[in-house]
Amino acid sequence: MMSINVSLLLFVVLFSLVSSSVRGSVTYDDRAIVINGKRRILISGSIHYPRSTPEMWPDLIQKAKDGGLDVIETYVFWNGHEPSPGKFNFEGRYDVVKFIKLVQQAGLYLNLRIGPYICAEWNFGGFPVWLKYVPGMEFRADNQPFKVAMQGFVEKIVNMMKSENLFEPQGGPIIMAQIENEYGPVEWEIGAPGKPYAKWVAEMAVGLDTGVPWIMCKQEDAPDPVIDTCNGFYCENFKPNKPYKPKMWTEVWTAWYTKFGGPVSRRPAEDMAFAVARFIQNNGSFFNYYMYHGGTNFGRTTAGRFIATSYDYDAPLDEYGLLNEPKYGHLRDLHNAIKLSEPALVSSYAKVTWLGKNQEAHVYSSKSGVCAAFLSNYDPAFSVKVTFQNMQYDLPPWSISILPDCRTAVYNTARISSQCSQMKMTPIGGGLSWESYTEETPSADDSDTLSTSGLWEQINVTRDSSDYLWYMTDVSIASDEGFLKNEKEPLLTVMSAGHALHVFINGQLSEPFMEDWKTQS
Repeated sequence: MMSINVSLLLFVVLFSLVSSSVRGSVTYDDRAIVINGKRRILISGSIHYPRSTPEMWPDLIQKAKDGGLDVIETYVFWNGHEPSPGKFNFEGRYDVVKFIKLVQQAGLYLNLRIGPYICAEWNFGGFPVWLKYVPGMEFRADNQPFKVAMQGFVEKIVNMMKSENLFEPQGGPIIMAQIENEYGPVEWEIGAPGKPYAKWVAEMAVGLDTGVPWIMCKQEDAPDPVIDTCNGFYCENFKPNKPYKPKMWTEVWTAWYTKFGGPVSRRPAEDMAFAVARFIQNNGSFFNYYMYHGGTNFGRTTAGRFIATSYDYDAPLDEYGLLNEPKYGHLRDLHNAIKLSEPALVSSYAKVTWLGKNQEAHVYSSKSGVCAAFLSNYDPAFSVKVTFQNMQYDLPPWSISILPDCRTAVYNTARISSQCSQMKMTPIGGGLSWESYTEETPSADDSDTLSTSGLWEQINVTRDSSDYLWYMTDVSIASDEGFLKNEKEPLLTVMSAGHALHVFINGQLSEPFMEDWKTQS
């Protein structure tokens, strides 16, 4: 009797160890990402942790969940995390572990796009500036110095996630990860030298043994088992490079970024919904809004010429985390319709039939009898009546109706039922305080001055510690200069953009020139 009890106890202990060491699994097949043995149609949205404050994170994540999202997507920002070699920053807006744990607490999954090149309209595309000065460095290429630095950072992030048990097989929320970012067009441009790098990138990532699938966006030659995915305004006709990989859309562009002096980009909610519904009806299984909350480019994090500090992106949650209606509500209703259709969507491929000249029916049905249909009208100008399974349906121009039971149209992409919002900023009494600071005016003496016959490359001089660099030059005009014989005043022409200019004539600031400069610049 004693031996039986000991054996039983040993079995219970072993079973406990096994069950605690493997809490979940993430794989994929031709139809979908498979989480713990169940195919899923996954709805995702991008929220970048450094583009909002930690105080905002819980509210943003909860609103994303209320909006029907399953997954939060974020890049990892190398230059924010390792501003100098070996010195790391994971605090404040860069506390990525805290952000991911908040996603988990909300009951959502996470797609970790490590890159570490991310683009994202972010300074240097996420690369720390010190990489530029590593001897022999050649970025995003089959270059040993770059591969050593890149692999070191990717391993740093992966090991941090593992130590916090954040991958799904460990019981965490991370169900997939991305390596590199839109490298396919770069590889196509540079030709053969890009191929070994792309291959190395994929093999390096898979070798880190995260237990979750890796993806590479806009990478048609992504090697197995890495999944290639689509980015763009529309991706309905995208197909992965192998028939056993799911069809995924990692960036559904909700609009575009804003430039100083340029228009604020908007994308209608109806067009967004139409693009997503068309992707799903064409066997899509994962889509991610870029952005779901754009946020703010704080400090000097924005990249590119004249890109604004606002990264609002006309996202469903605006720069401040408020609901951007009707886009937020219209997409929430779309997500509900897709989820009602999920049992049929993951069970089969669509059977397509024509209902008219510009009208289609995409029908999903399973062996168990569940059925879902998408009725599409591609005519951009005219509404139509179509007959489907002996019933009539009204389809507005350029729209898709979703029938989760193949009978009841619960949603149409062109019909908005959610309320439009009118925001009004009102002052409140107390509770807010303003802070300001005066930036120190740059000064220099002879020890800080460099002389050259041309312009210095700014990053080489400032090492990205400042956006300010003073250039000074003298032009001496002799009284016998030939052009003075025309009795015309000298004309100074400066071809520049985004710079401040002061002109001194005989040591005195030229006010007339400054007035003329202001009117022409």
